[in-house]
Amino acid sequence: MNEMMTEKFHIVSDGSCDLDPKLAEEKGVTVVPFYVTFDDEHFERENVDIGIREFYQQMVDQPKVYPKSSMPSSQDFMDAFLPFVEQGKPVVCICITTKFSGSYQSAVNAKEMVLEERPEAQITVIDSTINTVLQGLYVLEAVKLRDSGMPYEDAVKRLEEIKGTGRIFFTVGDMEYLKHGGRIGKVAGVAGSVLGIRPVITLKQGEIFPSGIGRSRKSTTAKCIDLLLNYLKETNAGFEHFSINIGFGYDRREAEEFRDRTLEVLHARGYEIEDIPLFQIGATISVHTGPYPLGFGIVEKGI
Repeated sequence: MNEMMTEKFHIVSDGSCDLDPKLAEEKGVTVVPFYVTFDDEHFERENVDIGIREFYQQMVDQPKVYPKSSMPSSQDFMDAFLPFVEQGKPVVCICITTKFSGSYQSAVNAKEMVLEERPEAQITVIDSTINTVLQGLYVLEAVKLRDSGMPYEDAVKRLEEIKGTGRIFFTVGDMEYLKHGGRIGKVAGVAGSVLGIRPVITLKQGEIFPSGIGRSRKSTTAKCIDLLLNYLKETNAGFEHFSINIGFGYDRREAEEFRDRTLEVLHARGYEIEDIPLFQIGATISVHTGPYPLGFGIVEKGI
């Protein structure tokens, strides 16, 4: 029997989750895309009107052009909710942290408009307090809860419990996109205006925090590995309790080398982990990070 026919609730996420479209379809997740523009006039839906590889290529080919993203509208979310509401299925909608976008509010507005016409509808909108490939991991945990047969209300409760464990430890190619994307904040106070400095950044509870600086890619990626190890030490838990991935931008080969180096370090420390999946960071976040973000997403497993 088709999984979509047997699911107890349906999962929706905004495009910040950066799930590959084929994977989202396979897992029965509806993704409501963000919009991206290179000229402030022509907005395209990510992974619908413009592919992520094409988007990155434009960034690389036009290094002085800084793209912008725009959140989904309430109508976009209504269009995603209604087919499942009409089937009588509850909907769990997972949105990017409210500190970065108004997507959550768009989804809440859509929920309220649906309830005006269909008061029996069951829709929960979650502020994930995270974003990008970490949000993708979180959405996949929701999928596991759904596919395990966990009831809608219990799944929502469990998702609320684990979201605070989410962390991103990452670095970027340079500071320019952070400046133009309006995400410089506390990072600027650490990196200052020193030429060639690259920041290392932690995202937790919906905000970014400076976690170090370096002049070389090797030093900043090594710091990301240290941050991951420190987090595991703080939680006093092994990898079996977490979902983890590596997020990358334009350069997949670099991400593969980073994964291999990470596994070497982890194995040397006695951690038993066979692989770390690679997820490509999408346009929603890369307009702020530039084409060369690289780092980890980690969140506690739902089950």
